[in-house]
Amino acid sequence: MYYASMSSEAHSPAPDVALITELITVADGLTRHLDGALSNIKGISYTEYRILAALRDPTAEGLTKVELAGVVGFSPSGVTRSLRPMEKLGFVATRPDGRDARKSRVSLTAEGTELVDDATGVIADVVEALPGPATLSDKTRHAVGGALEALARR
Repeated sequence: MYYASMSSEAHSPAPDVALITELITVADGLTRHLDGALSNIKGISYTEYRILAALRDPTAEGLTKVELAGVVGFSPSGVTRSLRPMEKLGFVATRPDGRDARKSRVSLTAEGTELVDDATGVIADVVEALPGPATLSDKTRHAVGGALEALARR
């Protein structure tokens, strides 16, 4: 896909711009695909899954909304908006801090833990069915993973 998008037209973007544009396009497509699978099977979006998964392994006291936002790469207000329905449905619990509302802790409930574990299985099934990753050698997979990590650190 990447090479196909790099035409020899005089106004084609620089290779780095084309690569990043293609990565974003692929990521958007994968997100839509995961959204559809998770929504149809578990009734949650991929965004909600990311929040629940981030809460899966932290310490027993949970994470503050600011910490959670940092883990998933969303704004604190975006995390707060996403948490409200999940709390009403009983997937997460918020423990307020008596002195500072910003320091209230969010954690998974037993129902939330079950949901995120089931949703992880749905994602694994979707990824396994994708045509591309299975064809990559371990060396290529490692190189791509390293490159993506380097881009994420920028």
